[in-house]
Amino acid sequence: MSPQSPPEARNFEGKNRSVGVEIEFAGLPPWETAELVRGCFGGTIHEISPHRLRVVETRWGDFLVELDTQYAHPDEKVLHEAPKRDTEWERQRHQMRVDFHSKTRELIGDVVTGLVPTEIVCPPVPWDELDSLDALFAALFARGAKGTDASLLYGFGLHLNPEVASLEVAHIVDQLRAYLLLAEWLRKEIDIDITREVLPHANPFPKDYALKVLDPGYAPSLDDFIADYIEFNPTRNRELDLYPLLAYLRPDYPHELFSDKLVKPRPTFHYRLPNAQLSLRGWGAVTEWNRWVAVERLAADQATLRERAARYVSYHTQSPLVRAFQWLSDWLRRRITS
Repeated sequence: MSPQSPPEARNFEGKNRSVGVEIEFAGLPPWETAELVRGCFGGTIHEISPHRLRVVETRWGDFLVELDTQYAHPDEKVLHEAPKRDTEWERQRHQMRVDFHSKTRELIGDVVTGLVPTEIVCPPVPWDELDSLDALFAALFARGAKGTDASLLYGFGLHLNPEVASLEVAHIVDQLRAYLLLAEWLRKEIDIDITREVLPHANPFPKDYALKVLDPGYAPSLDDFIADYIEFNPTRNRELDLYPLLAYLRPDYPHELFSDKLVKPRPTFHYRLPNAQLSLRGWGAVTEWNRWVAVERLAADQATLRERAARYVSYHTQSPLVRAFQWLSDWLRRRITS
């Protein structure tokens, strides 16, 4: 399968757009995973800590491989904290605390390996080279990695971080409008795993927020758009997380989520919805990218976008009785014509 071209293949700097990819899975510890990455794309493995590794100098940049729990890794604040006093005794005590902290986190990682997922955070990959990245997913499955469908307990996802084509708020709003209109279709296409539906990480947007954004008169400034987003989405746990993009656009915005260490500012959408379907033949980043491209194509078709948005708002602001009558009328029409 080949990656489909988006309507705008260049980013806001005129360069070929890239896509960050993150994938979670079970069955392979970080060291084995890092060796697979190196086998596929070259590079050198650097150990950051026993359960967090970096594969550097690959064809696209650096891959991060780690157990997906903060408790398996040393806390950077502890590691870089200075001794309270500049004395030999205090320096020794401080080093003992750091060593004890690091060893404790290593032991936690040893215990939870196999219980928490391993995660690969890939470097930005040009959209037209995503099919090369899929070789890694095939290698993971061949080595025994288990995706979402391997157990009811696995709520693993594949996240895409498509680089935006423009930093203009009107462009971002149109992309979000298209996503809101296609979200239900995407969930059906992906066939979201029941465990991932229950977990909060990829929750849908509230209906009231969708109605606000899809209103034909909605044309906010950047700060108004951010304020509206925070009001209706005071959490990172959305199927399309905009906080990394908003933090990139307004790093000094006065809200605690903009200083959250888990919000990494970057000029991308953070698309959380897809399952990690390693066992599905032919599945990979290209599959999910091509689904995402449908969102961008709708956003680029201004006439269709406006018409569908207006229809959505009209339907969802009707009374339940009118909506029920409309549904029945549509159902009868389909029965008659089929």
